[in-house]
Amino acid sequence: MAVIFSGIQPSGELTLGNYLGALRNFLDYQDTDECYYCIVNQHAITVPQDPKELFQNTRNLAALYLAVGLDPKKVTLFVQSEVPEHVKLGWVMQSISYVGELERMTQYKDKSQKQGDSIPTALLTYPPLMAADILLYGTNYVPVGDDQKQHLELTRNLAERFNRRFGETFVIPEIKVGEGGARVMSLQEPTKKMSKSDDNQNATIRLLDAPDQIVKKLKRAQTDSDNAVRYDKDNKPGISNLMGIYRAITKDSYEAIEDMYAGKGYGVFKSDIADLLVATLEPIQQRYNELITSSELDTILDEGAEKAHAKASRMYRKVEQAMGLCRK
Repeated sequence: MAVIFSGIQPSGELTLGNYLGALRNFLDYQDTDECYYCIVNQHAITVPQDPKELFQNTRNLAALYLAVGLDPKKVTLFVQSEVPEHVKLGWVMQSISYVGELERMTQYKDKSQKQGDSIPTALLTYPPLMAADILLYGTNYVPVGDDQKQHLELTRNLAERFNRRFGETFVIPEIKVGEGGARVMSLQEPTKKMSKSDDNQNATIRLLDAPDQIVKKLKRAQTDSDNAVRYDKDNKPGISNLMGIYRAITKDSYEAIEDMYAGKGYGVFKSDIADLLVATLEPIQQRYNELITSSELDTILDEGAEKAHAKASRMYRKVEQAMGLCRK
């Protein structure tokens, strides 16, 4: 049985892209692997956060994790800040990281440009904390998107560096490429990935969007003047993106979708995909609303933190012993 770890920041609502691209695959892992799913709220504070919003966003994200179908009896779901070994090991990972390799991180370069002269040090040391998150659990595989591959490569490098200096301690994690995950693009700029931080509200479908919002966003989705439902990613990125969403939900082939909508035009197709999405998201939203107002969510997170702490503390003890920070 492999160990799987994944973490998502509580910064904005999860999108359709998060669901079709990653979360649905998590449901498959929970039946075959030892899974740790973490709300990484300490990563969120690398940029300014409103305390009340951060706290509420953390609960919202946990509720959505469960609402999409994660079973707390099969997975360990917890909040990062409730397991202190994450920041403890994060400091250790900083001690073996080099400034040059951290400055080369693409996300650091992108985000620091927006900060001007006031760049928080945590923005630079984000990757060592991410490495700690992963390494604490003896993780074999990490489901990541393209934007996180560089960070995972650093995690592997740090684990190997530690093992060379202090003896075999960490498992070297591998990238987990999900099967069947859909890459969902922006509804307004279909050459860009759908993002929960997009300023254009019409570009992103969020898992908690009301039915009328979903319909409105799909009606406004960028397509082209051809009006033929045909998959052509290079020349027809807008309609191809919508077809990809349809295919991800129904499992129909692109050829079958093209045959189904031959001569019907974009209006009919957009209306049908809106109905399909509303029906798909309705049970998720219903379960979310049950959880967010109940004590069940707090109980699940408390139990998850306890389980995560039990495993993380064993690994951190090994690290301290290897480095001479405590008696063996």
